Amino acid sequence: MDQSVLNIASYRFVTLDALEELRIAVRDAADAAQLRGTVLLAEEGINLFLAGPSDAVRGFLAWLERDPRLAGLTIKESWSATQPFKRLRVKIKREIIRMDHPAIRPEAGRAPAVSPETLERWLDAGADDEGRPVVMLDTRNAFEVDFGRFRNAIDWRIDKFTEFPRALQAHREALAGKTVVSYCTGGIRCEKAALLAHEQGLDNVVQLEGGILAYFERTQSRHFDGTCFVFDEREALDPTLRATQA
Repeated sequence: MDQSVLNIASYRFVTLDALEELRIAVRDAADAAQLRGTVLLAEEGINLFLAGPSDAVRGFLAWLERDPRLAGLTIKESWSATQPFKRLRVKIKREIIRMDHPAIRPEAGRAPAVSPETLERWLDAGADDEGRPVVMLDTRNAFEVDFGRFRNAIDWRIDKFTEFPRALQAHREALAGKTVVSYCTGGIRCEKAALLAHEQGLDNVVQLEGGILAYFERTQSRHFDGTCFVFDEREALDPTLRATQA
């Protein structure tokens, strides 16, 4: 099957100002490249999901990274046969991923991260490099988890990410003494979740670098059952990063 549409996902926690001016510039550049998808801008950073012909996508990224604050973005790529977005939206939000916990500022310092390759090795062994049991903590919404998740992952059945802080507080004692790996689709939610866990006194919490999508891209995807829900018309991606809905 033809897979000619390049889909990209990326985020960065970085202080942004003049948001309306930036919104207009990003919208005009993406529109000129005939890209579709969503770009969220906030004082805390940028979050984007875009798709289009590969040359157009890469040209837009080159333009975006002229801004030193956005240079060197980590981009997760996948391919599809058709355009998975109906329109282009560039919006200003209070947070690029809403948690309603303003003390969590990833730009000020990230939580420790584990690479997909190291995590797969830990899960193969059943423990981390220091012999502690590894627990996978899913930070996504319940309906996303139902598409697929890491085997035996903790799932608190939250309906939105703003419920995560309260759920963590209620269950934090059960996580003590274990190496907890927070994970999500592409990394943005698990980054905030890991920082919150450290704030609540859980020292052995790390985030999965790049989320499920990076795990699919860089490992054999052992220990993950099912598919990964994505917020576009593809519905979900399998471990080869191909759409389950075309």
